Amino acid sequence: MTAMTHAMVKGSNIPLDVLGIRAVLRWSPGAGVPDVDASALLLGADGRVRSDADFVFYNEPRHPSGLARHLPKKRVAEGLTDTVEVDLTSLDASVARVVIAASADGGSFGQVPDLHVLLFDTGAPVRSAPLATFDVTPDTGDETALICGELYRRDTTWKFRALGQGYATGLVGLATEFGIAVDDEAESGADPGSGPAAGSREPVHAPPAVPEPEATSAYGYPLPEPAPGHVPAQPAYGYPQPPQQRPQHAAPAYGYPQPVAASPGFVLPPQGPQFQTGRR
Repeated sequence: MTAMTHAMVKGSNIPLDVLGIRAVLRWSPGAGVPDVDASALLLGADGRVRSDADFVFYNEPRHPSGLARHLPKKRVAEGLTDTVEVDLTSLDASVARVVIAASADGGSFGQVPDLHVLLFDTGAPVRSAPLATFDVTPDTGDETALICGELYRRDTTWKFRALGQGYATGLVGLATEFGIAVDDEAESGADPGSGPAAGSREPVHAPPAVPEPEATSAYGYPLPEPAPGHVPAQPAYGYPQPPQQRPQHAAPAYGYPQPVAASPGFVLPPQGPQFQTGRR
C-alpha cells in the first residue's frame, strides 16, 4: 500500500518512522528569480551548533560524520531543486534538532514562486511519493533566508515541524543565529588574499619601524655627515680609505689642487741647525 503524502501547514508536525530523510526544496525558476540554496544545521539541546562543522551547505556539502549531506541542484519537470539528506537514526545523541533552511541569492523570497519542501524516505524507491509537502510562504517577502522546517527528537521518535520563519540578513544572519562563527571576509566578499576586509573587526597593525643602521668606518667609528654633493671615494682593493677632507672653497687653477690653508696657531716643526739663524 502506498503511503499517504501529508500536506502540511505552518506550525503542524508529523512523526517520521524512517531511517533517514531527504528534504527537497523546489521552486519555479525564471527571469528575475533568485537562486535558492538548501542547507541543514545540526543543533544541540541548547539550540546552537556544537561546532562550525554542523553547518552543511553548498560550501561544506558533507558533515564530518557523513550523516548529513548537501546534494547538487537538479532540474525537474516542476522546476529546480536543491536537496539535503540526514541519516536520523545514526545521528549522535547530542544532536537534538536538524534545521532545514533555504537562502536566496540575488533577491528575496518574495521573488521566488512556488517554493515547496518535500520530505522523502531515503530508504524508499526513487520514484516513491513524498512523505510530506509544505508550501513555504514568506511572511513579508523581504526575507533572504528561511527556516523551512525542523527535524527534532521526541523521546525515541523523530518528527518534522513546518515553520517558514524568515530573516532579512541572508545566509550569514541565519548562520550566526545558531552560533556559526562567520568570517568577516566571507561576509563582505573580500578576496582572502587581499588582507583584512573593509569593516573587519580584525585590527590592522602597521609593521614596527626598523631603524636604519648608523654608517661606520672600517674601524667602527661613526662617519661624519657628508657635505652636499659629496661623493665618497670607493675602497681600493678592499682597504679602508683615509678620512675625506672637507671640500675646498677655492677652485683649482688649471686643474692643480690648491694648497690647504694653515689653521690658526700653526707652528712649524723644529728645524735643523742649518736653518737656524744666529748659528754657524
